[in-house]
Amino acid sequence: MEKKRIINIDITIGPYKSFLEAIVKLAYSKQSSYICVANVHMLVEAYKDKAFEAVVNNADIATPDGMPIAKSFIPLYSINQNRVAGMSLLPHLLEECQKSGMGAYFYGGTQSMLDTTREYCSATYPGLKIAGLYSPPFRPLTPDEEEEIARNINNSGASIVFVALGCPKQEKWMASMKGRVNACMVGIGGALPVMVGLQKRAPKWMQKASLEWLYRLGQEPGRLFKRYAVTNSIFAFLLLKAMLKRKK
Repeated sequence: MEKKRIINIDITIGPYKSFLEAIVKLAYSKQSSYICVANVHMLVEAYKDKAFEAVVNNADIATPDGMPIAKSFIPLYSINQNRVAGMSLLPHLLEECQKSGMGAYFYGGTQSMLDTTREYCSATYPGLKIAGLYSPPFRPLTPDEEEEIARNINNSGASIVFVALGCPKQEKWMASMKGRVNACMVGIGGALPVMVGLQKRAPKWMQKASLEWLYRLGQEPGRLFKRYAVTNSIFAFLLLKAMLKRKK
């Protein structure tokens, strides 16, 4: 799939259906690959950290998750790109796994959240093959632990690994596991707790108006205020700079 640069990261473009088909193809073939679901936070983290920028830009696919990212294609390339959000991809990919018999593996989050995930999937996707669920320790893994995790995922028969470690940890983990995990890894971040009902998603009108960040801020003001205040301001500045540069 084609990519175009938004400020400093290369974002994959195309209709929503083409993203879903491409990810399913990678998963079905068990090609070692990883998918970044890119939003403003990820872009700014990549801007501040060149090593992380390389991680994102080396992804097999980087979806335009945040509405600000998707809308940036209009002033920069005159392209009306739809948002491809992790919160939409996750349930659709699980449906595809259920239909095709591919194994789904969940990596990251607390054990409590993973227990809720198992219950939710059993009720919502009764034909889904859950290859495994693993809550890693909240510390750096040793090389031996990394090898054991990769071996366990490969032995589980998983075709797709949903990684819920949060940005940038999940993207770095996926990049480190490419070539070692024989599956398509998808960084879903906060989409998992929303899907299983531990958090609520913004109403449709807020999603369409690019205000989903405001809804999330209302849910977790202490954790998200600084992130949104700083990252959104940096993104707005960088986008304006890119637009002016393109005009010149």
